[in-house]
Amino acid sequence: MADISVPETPNADAVADMRLFDYPDWLYLLREFDSLYRHGSAGGSRLIRAHRKRVRDMLSKTIDANPQITCRAPEAKPVTAHLARALDLGERGAVGGMARALERVTASLTWEYGYARVPKPLAKKYAYCEILGPRGPVRSERLVLGFVLFAPRTTYPQHSHQEIEESYISVAGAWSENDVAVHAPGSLILNRPGEEHRITTADLDPCLLAYAWIGPETRLNAPEMKLSSNRKARMTQGI
Repeated sequence: MADISVPETPNADAVADMRLFDYPDWLYLLREFDSLYRHGSAGGSRLIRAHRKRVRDMLSKTIDANPQITCRAPEAKPVTAHLARALDLGERGAVGGMARALERVTASLTWEYGYARVPKPLAKKYAYCEILGPRGPVRSERLVLGFVLFAPRTTYPQHSHQEIEESYISVAGAWSENDVAVHAPGSLILNRPGEEHRITTADLDPCLLAYAWIGPETRLNAPEMKLSSNRKARMTQGI
């Protein structure tokens, strides 16, 4: 693992005016997101191609604006014990640049759940961190970028996001959405607003996904993440 460098803490007056270009590691991480959404394949899908363009256009505008940085207190969750392994796997895979860029800021990440109530088994096996967005260190009101980390043998229950268009790009580990296919590093999945989805991960290794959310400002500020009821999940899966 490479050494992790963290900028020295500036005084209070300086913090108020610290901007993206003052934190090269955050800037380089966002450029890795831009590269993923600019050069990755859409697989012939018009919807995915359009989504990729929306993400990179919003991201480019954000970077060009050199927004202020809001330093949040770093926070770990039980699943972050698997982060080092996920980054090791990611550096060997199709999106190694993203894994290396994320490694440079691991000491500054704020991992959270996003749900008012999290099932106890899931609390040990899942967390996410926002990089860019209303709650991220890099501020944006219409676009959210971040990472989701899963432990091995995790089932992330059925859920959906109202008014939010979501994509995942695999960084490390194998996973499946709605038991349809197995996705490897570099692959992208698009979930349209309101679409129910469920994630499962492989038996031996953790899974790290980069994600993007596009939606109205009010929704991204308060996404109201909720796990679907068992009855609704069974109906969606046709059980």
